[in-house]
Amino acid sequence: MHKYSQGCKAGVAGVSGYSGRELLRILARHPGVEAMEIPRESEAGAAVKEHTLDIVFLATPHEVSLEAAPAALAAGARVIDLSGAFRLKHAAHYDRWYKMRHTRPDLLAEAVYGMPELDRTGIAAARLVANPGCYPTSVILALAPLLASQLVDGDAGIVCDSKSGVSGAGHKPAAGTHFSAVQENFRAYGILEHRHVPEMVQALGVPFGDFQFTAHLLPVDRGILSTIYVKLARSASLEEIHAIYTARYPDGGFVRIRRQAPDLHGVQRTNYCDIHVTLSSDSRRAVIVSAIDNLVKGAAGQAVQNMNLMLGFPEDEGLQ
Repeated sequence: MHKYSQGCKAGVAGVSGYSGRELLRILARHPGVEAMEIPRESEAGAAVKEHTLDIVFLATPHEVSLEAAPAALAAGARVIDLSGAFRLKHAAHYDRWYKMRHTRPDLLAEAVYGMPELDRTGIAAARLVANPGCYPTSVILALAPLLASQLVDGDAGIVCDSKSGVSGAGHKPAAGTHFSAVQENFRAYGILEHRHVPEMVQALGVPFGDFQFTAHLLPVDRGILSTIYVKLARSASLEEIHAIYTARYPDGGFVRIRRQAPDLHGVQRTNYCDIHVTLSSDSRRAVIVSAIDNLVKGAAGQAVQNMNLMLGFPEDEGLQ
């Protein structure tokens, strides 16, 4: 029996955004959690003390999380940050990719990257978890097993072509996400400059020069589908590749290895990541397709999965 067997108190800051709302929706059905809104993100530390919160979720902009996370930690809570404020290990990368100066390199060193399928032990022990980005979740889960097997020819490069629903751009209105700009349209953005690139490169352990990523905006509300192209270092059978993936992601978890290419309908409003691999006729090229809901497995659902590991609940509690 874990210390939270009688329930824990969680606070959610940033409830006006899509991810914050999704968090409250999921936590409302979690049997072990009493969740509350933190209406003013800048007062996260005060909310921890006033309400004796065990854990705080920050569904806030990067600059806000940079201030709110240290305050909540100092007040005694554990923190899951859904922004990018603590995902990268080098403060200098924030100048380059996030256009902001990072003032807490000590917390960058402490933060654990919160992808449960890759680091359950580290997440369980963490005070501060950096929840992965939505695009990185779809790409990293798809590539990690194959890269670990050393089957990928890194010198040939990796190409990731990802498409996201409009909710991935956030709740704040912008000209490029208005209905008239998105409906009956499709476009690429952030070409060679997308801020999620260093996060993916860091997690996968590949050089920047060997990794190409392009994001596209789909005229749908939610979901991400990533198509990833790799060359293999040697010939391999589809059965061998399938065994590599099923060994990393056994049946019963939130990553499902599919015999057919996944689509968005299969994962929307769930915490699943569906992955399929197609092998070329010469057995030297692989195409990996992954699909997630950007607001669930790509944000709030993965955050709750991390919370379950941190607080000792079953990993799928509240997510099925």
